[in-house]
Amino acid sequence: MGSDSTLSLPSSSPPCNNRSSVPPTFTTRIFSDVAGDIIVVVDGESFLLHKFPLVARSGKMRKMVRDLKDSSSMIELRDFPGGPSTFELTMKFCYGINFDITAFNVVSLRCAAGYLEMTEDYKEQNLIFRAENYLDQIVFRSFHESVLVLCSCETQEIAETYEIPDRCVEAIAMNACRKQLVSGLSEELKGRDCLEMWTEELSALGIDYYVQVVSAMARLSVRSESIVASLVHYAKTSLKGIIDRNCQEQRKIVEAMVNLLPNDEKGSYSLSIIPLGFLFGMLKVGTIIDIEISCRLELERRIGHQLETASLDDLLIPSVQNEDSMYDVDTVHRILTFFLERIEEEDDECGYDSDSTGQHSSLLKVGRIMDAYLVEIAPDPYLSLHKFTAIIETLPEHSRIVDDGIYRAIDMYLKVNKNTIEQSLFMF
Repeated sequence: MGSDSTLSLPSSSPPCNNRSSVPPTFTTRIFSDVAGDIIVVVDGESFLLHKFPLVARSGKMRKMVRDLKDSSSMIELRDFPGGPSTFELTMKFCYGINFDITAFNVVSLRCAAGYLEMTEDYKEQNLIFRAENYLDQIVFRSFHESVLVLCSCETQEIAETYEIPDRCVEAIAMNACRKQLVSGLSEELKGRDCLEMWTEELSALGIDYYVQVVSAMARLSVRSESIVASLVHYAKTSLKGIIDRNCQEQRKIVEAMVNLLPNDEKGSYSLSIIPLGFLFGMLKVGTIIDIEISCRLELERRIGHQLETASLDDLLIPSVQNEDSMYDVDTVHRILTFFLERIEEEDDECGYDSDSTGQHSSLLKVGRIMDAYLVEIAPDPYLSLHKFTAIIETLPEHSRIVDDGIYRAIDMYLKVNKNTIEQSLFMF
């Protein structure tokens, strides 16, 4: 160590705009010819240090030094938060050497300070105080900084002991509300740019913390549009690449996305702000990785409530069952059933007039889509008669103005299955 009274050693973490400089608090000069009188071992790495600076600020070190046998000058710290690199920073603090607290090291420093019992009982403005002050004054006032700190908690379970993740989650949600308020007052911050400022950042979180953040946002009434935009972006980011049927993490992500989907004020599933393509995408992935049946039905129900806006390609869900039809017809049948349930509920609320209501218009659209779907699946030689006719029989008669599509589908199906169909023709 050189003979300078202080050394300004910036953190090796990535640059951060918001930094809290920890000034030296010792006035005693540290000379290079003062031999160390204690060795501290952290994860196999040894530090030759001086007892006095350590015991002056650390309750744990004070106790361990006091308990040393006369012949021993070595202390071993097990499971030290942040490992040797963080221990080195805490020792710099004890020696009064400058370094920067940043969003990238504040969690490790706070946990290390707690481990070493660096409280105000031993020295004013000790390391716990400094780390907590940085969290309160810098981190929790910023959406960006709070996300960075929460990300760093992913690999440090001990952070839960000091409630750092919980406080980050609340800070992120509160800052999102603040951004929402500002964007509502400023035309310059409205729209896609405002959403992209934080949906991109949240995609860096692991699924557990992400769920906590979005749940907190919903509780604080962050706009459903913002939440949906975040869900869509997170799903695209975390599920890109090969979908593995045996991947528990992917299953966990899809199920979380489904459970976080917002409802409208009446608890309905018909929120048009949720892209139908996103719902179908989640359903197709969920089918492959075998998500919980409750989540799958939730997706099918939400799709059913927007079915009139679907395309034929949306409905062509590949079957994952061996020796079955090419397409998952059972799923489409359930979606159609959910759509008809929605129509029935709306009829009960506003009265039924099949010739003039918007419900009839939706029925006609769905009728055309389903006829096109039947034409597409009819040539499949593995499609059972039961599944084929189930789609036909579920649609009410007034869902079609003309029957050309359905007749074409039936004709195609009969030609493909002519060897086995005769005995069941009465079903038509």
